Amino acid sequence: MECTIRPALDDDAADISVVILRALRETNAKDYTNEIIETVERSFSPTEVRELIRKRTVFVASIGSRVVGTAGLDGSVVRTVFVAPDVQGRGVGKLLMAEIERTARERNIASLTVPSLVTAETFYARLGFHAVRDSYHGDERTIIMERPLHDSID
Repeated sequence: MECTIRPALDDDAADISVVILRALRETNAKDYTNEIIETVERSFSPTEVRELIRKRTVFVASIGSRVVGTAGLDGSVVRTVFVAPDVQGRGVGKLLMAEIERTARERNIASLTVPSLVTAETFYARLGFHAVRDSYHGDERTIIMERPLHDSID
């Protein structure tokens, strides 16, 4: 599987939206109610995604010409990391996070924070993030996780 990571373009908005909506419906649905999924989905229409691309640093992962994943960096906060359900578990998310980390280091960001959905908590933990606290928006639980980027040589 040849997966490439590149900056997102406005033209990617519809494909990114499809990846996010599929991941929410097929992967995250086991941890969240339909009402919560429907509320989150409203934030990821192609128009909304296009706005995110303009406001944040957004990357896409592609296999051939197909967009299969996305991740964004908003200051020191990792946002909107999603991988198409049919390619999850094949390293796409890890490649996206490596690009986020590389970009953060270039910008001299000392640590990354990620508001993780319950579904992704173990993914981020395997990448060295640790849970700091829970955050709730109504019934939607988000785990705030952090990871320092400094290389300790002690």
